[in-house]
Parts: sequence; structure tokens; C-alpha cells
Amino acid sequence: MIMEVIMSTLYRAQLLLESEQHEALARMAEEEGRSISDLVREIVQHHLDERARAAQSAAALQALGRLARVREQLRETRGVYEGDPLAEVRAEREDDVERLWEDET
Repeated sequence: MIMEVIMSTLYRAQLLLESEQHEALARMAEEEGRSISDLVREIVQHHLDERARAAQSAAALQALGRLARVREQLRETRGVYEGDPLAEVRAEREDDVERLWEDET
């Protein structure tokens, strides 16, 4: 019953292997107690996963490239703020806290 469910989701494909490839797969299959088909499915899935990761990395690099171009355009049109915004906000907060303490005393 379980084998029927598994087999119904698989598609038959015929492929030609070089003799060394077939021998290596047959040896691995026997060592691992698996079928050549199972090994080939695993290898194909691994390759597909690697390609998907490579495509995702390429897309991320392209996005970073676009972001770098936008940053450069902003730098050219708006300039670069020379201050330290974090330090400025902290100083402003400290001034506010000091004023509050002075008002309470």
C-alpha cells in the first residue's frame, strides 16, 4: 500500500550514463542498501537545491547592486550628512532628562 502511494508520485525517466557513472552508482547503491533510482533522485534533488541557492544568492547580489546605485544617487543629489545622528539623539535625550530633573527639584 505505501509503495503504491510513493510510486504514484514518481515519474519514469530514461537516462544514459557512462559506464563509470553506472558502476559508481551501482557500488554506492549496494553499499547503502538502496536502489540506483533512489540515489539518482537524491543527487538530482541536491543539484536542484544547489541551483536554487545559487539563484537566490545571485538575486540578493543584484538587489545589493541596485541598493548601492540608489545610495550613490542619493549621495550625489542630497550629499552626505557629516554629523553623528546617534550621538545627537543621545545628547538630546540626556538634555531632556537633565531638564526634567531640574524641573522636579
